[in-house]
Amino acid sequence: MQKSTLTRRELVKTAGAAVAVATIVPRHAVAQSGKTSPNEKLNIAGIGVGGMGAGDLNAVSGENIVALCDVDARRAANSFRRWPDAPKFQDFRKMFDAMEKKIDAVVVATPDHFHAVAAMAAIQRGKHVYCEKPLAHSVYECRALMKAAKERNIVTQLGNQGHSFETIRIFCEWIWDGAIGKVHTIHAGCAAVNSGLDALPRLKEKHAVPAELHWDMWLGPAQPRPYHPAYLPGAWRGWVPFGNGTVGDWTCHVVDPVFWALDLGAPATITAQVKDYDPKTQGDAFPKGEIITYEFPAKGARGPITMHWYSGTERIPRPADLEPNRKPVETGAVVLGDKGTIMYGSHGAGGVRIIPEAKMKEYKRPEPKIPRVREHHHDWLEAIRHGRKAGSDFSYGAPLTEIAMLGVIAIKFPGVKLQWDAAAMRFTNCPEANPFVNPPYRSGWTL
Repeated sequence: MQKSTLTRRELVKTAGAAVAVATIVPRHAVAQSGKTSPNEKLNIAGIGVGGMGAGDLNAVSGENIVALCDVDARRAANSFRRWPDAPKFQDFRKMFDAMEKKIDAVVVATPDHFHAVAAMAAIQRGKHVYCEKPLAHSVYECRALMKAAKERNIVTQLGNQGHSFETIRIFCEWIWDGAIGKVHTIHAGCAAVNSGLDALPRLKEKHAVPAELHWDMWLGPAQPRPYHPAYLPGAWRGWVPFGNGTVGDWTCHVVDPVFWALDLGAPATITAQVKDYDPKTQGDAFPKGEIITYEFPAKGARGPITMHWYSGTERIPRPADLEPNRKPVETGAVVLGDKGTIMYGSHGAGGVRIIPEAKMKEYKRPEPKIPRVREHHHDWLEAIRHGRKAGSDFSYGAPLTEIAMLGVIAIKFPGVKLQWDAAAMRFTNCPEANPFVNPPYRSGWTL
């Protein structure tokens, strides 16, 4: 399976370049029903507009970009230059206070710990939301965002772009067609290492906060701590207070196809195996690798399924039926059924293939059944215009993200088989783990 040469940011940028929406009906001519005219541009604000945020804005650049919010002027510089007429803010709350009536929808692309508070603020003001993955920083935040979006009838989309690719639809159609029989085991993972372990000893160093960075606002709901360049930009993914490690960063991409095709729902148990890591002394950082085992109970017509997640240094095992001359997948999944095996890569890299190739050639592929969509951001924009759900809205994206959040908790209790009661939102056999379901915000911040 070939490795993709495109980064996630490049995928977003490339896809976004194709998005163009005609402007025919002016905003003041929209009917009093409150619905957006299919021919009218939307007024969009960005919260977190550097990095992936810049890519997301590019993908919706056919709309009106009316406000930009970022706490780091260095990272946001390119977006600030591209939309010089859009008012700039450091605090999203002040942005909403000043421009609430001028904003239709919001793109949230902050570090993970900020996703929920920013997205919830938009939802509470009736704004449609596109939020980068993972949706939140805790199980509780996932549930709260899903509930609020449903109650307010907000059109939402999780930023797992691969959900709009053809490859995920092909995978679902093959699984539903019985291409590999009844699925019983999944090996999924990502080779990226999101860990702050190497930087832990340096946290004792004192550093001045850069003039362009509003550090207190960057912390947001996270507990207070001194600024350190080991946290940003980008490196925050490897730190527990701000990111969700590799499992949090990639589950919404890699697990998405099996989550959809097999209607996985919530796991009954979660167990993490971690080496060279002590959560009691190193728990501020994520490990460099882990294996997390999820057990999903039987559901509907399918039987129970075991999924093993591999992060960073811990790699997906080579499938027994993969030809010697072919490379195993590093970021993606191997799906085992009682009649065969499918291997796929994240973001469609390497495609979807039955292995070995001889079985792939023998398989008579079913006719497409799932409607194809143009592009992930475009799907969200069209959902807003036509009053429908987007493909990976929060009712889908929140339960998907929850799998990652449960894995993050399991890492803190290596070797413990956590029993999860999804309905009660609690662990039944490990009360010490329950506080991590809804960690406290620092004073002054609420969801």
